[in-house]
Amino acid sequence: MEICDLKLKDLQPSQFCISKKKLGDIGRWFDPADLSGFDPVPVKILNGIPVMTDGHTRAVAAVLAGLDTVPIMLDEDDLDWDMYLACVKACRERNIFSPYDLITEIVPEEEYTLKWDRWCDIMQAEILLNRKQSIFPVREDE
Repeated sequence: MEICDLKLKDLQPSQFCISKKKLGDIGRWFDPADLSGFDPVPVKILNGIPVMTDGHTRAVAAVLAGLDTVPIMLDEDDLDWDMYLACVKACRERNIFSPYDLITEIVPEEEYTLKWDRWCDIMQAEILLNRKQSIFPVREDE
């Protein structure tokens, strides 16, 4: 499937909740009839699945506006795949398989900070610790 053929329903989020405040901020400029000011949603293909690397809130705004497509671009950035794999796994465990599933996960800013930002901080720290331990394994006689 070509990236230009992807629809919002085809995109796997890498974030499992959306900030209500951020969604409101997007609502101030978002015009579903004119997507010329809509930055493309970046996507990377992970194990054959198109994964959103950013733009989750814009994608949800588009879904809520009744759109089934938005501009999408292939993300060329060098990303930490261990962290994105953890994010996608967390989404799928919560039955988040497309931006449509995020509609029920729009939360107030304080809850977003606790639910998402805190989860990300913990996940990133665990991954970095695991990497450090695999590079410098602890000997059992220490």
